[in-house]
Amino acid sequence: MVYPPDFESKIGFDRIRELTGDLCLGETGREKVRGGGFSTDHNLISLMLDQTAEFQHILVFDDEFPVDHFFDMQATLVKMRIEGAYPELSELFDLKRSLSAQKAVFNFVRNRNRDRGLYPRLEEITSKLSVFPFVFESIERILAKDGSMKDTASKELDEIRGEIRKLTASVSRKLQAVLKKSQAEGIVEAGAVLSVRNGRAVIPLNVYDKNRISGLIHDQSASGKTVYIEPAEVVAMNNQLVELENSELREMVKILTRFADSVRPYIGDLLTNYDIIGEIDFIRARALLGN
Repeated sequence: MVYPPDFESKIGFDRIRELTGDLCLGETGREKVRGGGFSTDHNLISLMLDQTAEFQHILVFDDEFPVDHFFDMQATLVKMRIEGAYPELSELFDLKRSLSAQKAVFNFVRNRNRDRGLYPRLEEITSKLSVFPFVFESIERILAKDGSMKDTASKELDEIRGEIRKLTASVSRKLQAVLKKSQAEGIVEAGAVLSVRNGRAVIPLNVYDKNRISGLIHDQSASGKTVYIEPAEVVAMNNQLVELENSELREMVKILTRFADSVRPYIGDLLTNYDIIGEIDFIRARALLGN
């Protein structure tokens, strides 16, 4: 039977598609919603109804389905296919959490199907998920629990950060000494505290006293009454600190690039995983709408 082009809108199917897409967690799931259409294929309809019914059972009778961190990392993975490309730190953190989510989904369905045979249709999908211990463990060696890069991500990074901590402490001690001396001499107000301007620790003082402390002026207050000076005693140290911080960034890029190089052979399989999670997301949205 041939259906007119506006058949879906006439029966309200386009509205159902829109509502289903709104319930998806990620873009891949929404793409699958948009790619779906009216069908008269009995086998396909039966399969999709079975999948939806199984997920509705989860929503009503089972433990909470693991949907945290359903991040779609396909764009990041495609970028990493290019030689020399690397993920941003935030992307690596999202990749780690999404891999954990995929493993949780795999275990959730497998364990319940193995024990009680509850979700055979869903397991047909989730059983295709691959587990990547090498990738996950590589990320674990790089990232701390909060998503920052560990000092131990490389020997060089650990050494650079150690130097940064030592030099930062030295700068702080020197600044405090200059501040206290200036306060004792009446150059700086007794209640004044160190501030930061342009990434540099500075001392605030009255504009009329600006020539009484040798150093670089980094800023001036809106009223023009206060200037912020980086004392000459710490200028060279701060310059060295900037160089160390630049070295830290370069080393972090090297670490991320090495990671990308090591996982590049697995990117095709990783992308397949995200497509599978998108399918689960689509089924979940149908179940939510049906409930």
